[in-house]
Amino acid sequence: MNVMLTVLLAVQMIAAVAMVGLILVQHGKGADMGAAFGSGGSGSLFGASGSANFLSRTTAVLATVFFVSTLMLTYFGSHRTATGSGSVLENATAPLPAVSAASASGAAQIPSK
Repeated sequence: MNVMLTVLLAVQMIAAVAMVGLILVQHGKGADMGAAFGSGGSGSLFGASGSANFLSRTTAVLATVFFVSTLMLTYFGSHRTATGSGSVLENATAPLPAVSAASASGAAQIPSK
């Protein structure tokens, strides 16, 4: 079970980093207007409209992978309580020791001569 959680976490982190990179590479909606007036180069590796389709679809696939891995991590994380790795409060059995008024005020810690 731990191996599967580690693999899911690795897939989620790789998808997140790849999504950030792809989103930063994409052009915004106003980028074409600047290229029309000659302020930017419109040549790209995939062509004028091919890059938008390729990058948009790849981003959508990575977003789906990220979303599904998040749901799977949440599902498997909620069922880990059966193995004893639940909440700290669920595992606490010993009550807190009683504190006297003298030690609570700090008077017991003052040395007397």
